[in-house]
Amino acid sequence: SAIVGALVALSIMALVLSLVRVEDVTLPPTVKYGMVFDAGSSHTSLFVYEWDSDKENNTGVVSQTLSCDVQGQGISSYANNPLEAGNSLRECLDKALQVVPTEKQRDVPAYLGATAGMRLLREQNSSATEQILAEVAKTMQEYPVAFKGARILTGEEEGAYGWITINYLLDSFTKYSPKAHTWLRPEAANIFGALDLGGASTQITFMPEGSVLSQNEACEFTLYGYSYNIYTHSYLCYGQNEMLKRLAKELIVSSSSTRVQHPCYPQGYTESVSLSSFRASPCTDGSHPALGDSSVTLEGRGNASACLAALRKLFNFSACGHSQDCSFDGVYQPPLRGRFVAFSAFYYNFKFLNLTEGQPLAVVREAIEGFCTRSWEDLSSSYPKENPKRLPKYCANANYILTLLLDAYKFNESSWNNIIFQMKAGSADVGWTLGYMLNLTNMVPAEAPASLKGHRPSLWAAAITFIILTLILGLAALLL
Repeated sequence: SAIVGALVALSIMALVLSLVRVEDVTLPPTVKYGMVFDAGSSHTSLFVYEWDSDKENNTGVVSQTLSCDVQGQGISSYANNPLEAGNSLRECLDKALQVVPTEKQRDVPAYLGATAGMRLLREQNSSATEQILAEVAKTMQEYPVAFKGARILTGEEEGAYGWITINYLLDSFTKYSPKAHTWLRPEAANIFGALDLGGASTQITFMPEGSVLSQNEACEFTLYGYSYNIYTHSYLCYGQNEMLKRLAKELIVSSSSTRVQHPCYPQGYTESVSLSSFRASPCTDGSHPALGDSSVTLEGRGNASACLAALRKLFNFSACGHSQDCSFDGVYQPPLRGRFVAFSAFYYNFKFLNLTEGQPLAVVREAIEGFCTRSWEDLSSSYPKENPKRLPKYCANANYILTLLLDAYKFNESSWNNIIFQMKAGSADVGWTLGYMLNLTNMVPAEAPASLKGHRPSLWAAAITFIILTLILGLAALLL
């Protein structure tokens, strides 16, 4: 009878197991990482991003995990010592590996994108440019990451990826709905334009009312299942550092003295300039009888109106003729549309001058003019912690921003209020690298969620309980 009872118990157990329904159990998405070096004209920064492997409409929901500023100047400054360009990245690479789990490091795509500084160097010395990129690649390949390349971005790429970053961070493409527990596209998509001012170039990018008539400035992206046609243009040699060099050269050329009055520098400030330094950049290189190898002294005058007049001469506004769809230098630009985010040097200069969005243009002009009239003695004592090399340049930078935005890009008294000066959104930096990473995730096929064959926990618990009770009854029958 005991044997019969055991057989009956085993049969019942088999029957119960056959009735337990097998289901697919989806595991949570795995976290992926990526890193991008932004190798600008004046400095280099590393950004580490992460996103879940299951993507929203084939575009990853990316967040910033780390930002690290590389010590020293931009990699273009290593033209005479390319080896150090690669070595300069090591400290930030070491920090990046500290935030990425060891088991994921070899799968992390790592990129370096160089911008206007390297674009200028390539025009002057292509072999030095290739050596710098080779040394950068060599260094990054020594680390346990999936190195994908070091290259020079076009100005239009830089502008377009910055535009993606801004609209991603400001929820223009998609926004999470706690109520629906899903990501939704805002009903009235509020797309922002992007204004970027670097050391060697400046970019303007926005979505115009109609189609972009010039294919050179047209760019199309598909993000979160929607297509976007945008206008973007990059102006090389119109970054603030190159602008200051061009301005100084023009003032020196138009003067016959070794002591040259500089209307944008503060009264009482002097700076010695070697004329041979103008040959170091394609933006200021060029034969001129006044430019030998001697030095001249720039003497500040602190004259805001004269500063504006001198800066306007750096632009060729007459090249547009009577065309309304033109900015300067004969470059096509459709009418402005919507709100804009101005970042990088736009933001840093206005932040220093305590200028924010929402202030009327008249107030901004008055504040800049008031700053320009302050003497060097006054400024240096009022801002003792500010870099003494940057402090005398703020008057020129601020007036240049006004000239670029109002005269070149054609903002006016009313549309000025559509400009937001911002460098961060949430915990992420505004720049081209996040847009680059976001667009990269759109190119990689969405990873299917990992799944296992499993059973419902409630059915498993019932089945195990039944088996244990059956075995106990079987053993009791055997003893009896």
